[in-house]
This record gives sequence, C-alpha cells and structure tokens, in this order.
Amino acid sequence: MIEKDTVRLLRECDAGIKMGVSSIDDVLEYVDNEQLRRFLTASKEEHNELDAELQKLLDRYGDEGKDPNPMAKSMSWMKTAVKLKLQESDATIADLMTDGCNMGVKSLSRYLNQYAAADEVSKDICKRLIRIEEKLSVQMRDYL
Repeated sequence: MIEKDTVRLLRECDAGIKMGVSSIDDVLEYVDNEQLRRFLTASKEEHNELDAELQKLLDRYGDEGKDPNPMAKSMSWMKTAVKLKLQESDATIADLMTDGCNMGVKSLSRYLNQYAAADEVSKDICKRLIRIEEKLSVQMRDYL
C-alpha cells in the first residue's frame, strides 16, 4: 500500500508541477512589471528544481509520471487567452495565477490526504509544492 500511494502521490505532484510551469509560461510574455516577472520566473525555477527531485523518485519506482489532465490544461489555456485578450494587464495575470495556485493547493492537499500511506519523502515533496504555490499566490496580491 505504501508504494502504491507513494507512486500515485508522486504522479499527481508531477502533473501539478507541469501544470504550474505551463501556466507561468502562458503568461510570462504579457508581464509588464519587472518584479512580477521575477516572482513568476523564480516560482518556475522552484517548480523545475522540485521536479528534478521528483523525477528521480519516479525513476526509482520505474514510473514515467503523469501529464496534467488535457481538458484541464486546455481550459486553463483558454481562460488565460480570453482574459488576456479582454484585458492584458499585470492585474489580470496576477488574478489568473492566484486562481491557478489556489486550485493547485486545493488539489495537492486533497491528494496528500487521499494517499496518506505514501512515504514521508513523497509527502514532503507534495508539501513543498504546496508551499511554492502558496508563496506565489501571496506574491500576486500586490498586483491584483
């Protein structure tokens, strides 16, 4: 049970990281404020660093990880494109990123509870990803 929950939690974290990085990439070209750009870029780097650790664990378990749900990714991209088309601003970007971070925290927290038998290393990765998302959400507040 431990290994099964561990792999499942790692997969969900993998999908979450990929979704987060993709969302940041979707908005970066529209950012005007340099500090906002730094926050987003730093968060993307944190996601990528955590992903490197996560991939080593997935490799140890012989698992290829998980991509984000294609429907969720498409809907996120469409929402971003439409909102930025209607009002291209740093406030819009901050709003989109805050929503995404909040959804990520909610989903990851649910998976952390659902896969309670996962090993402590995997739980720690999930908790660190949650903290990265929470931190970015807080950083976005000044731009809303």
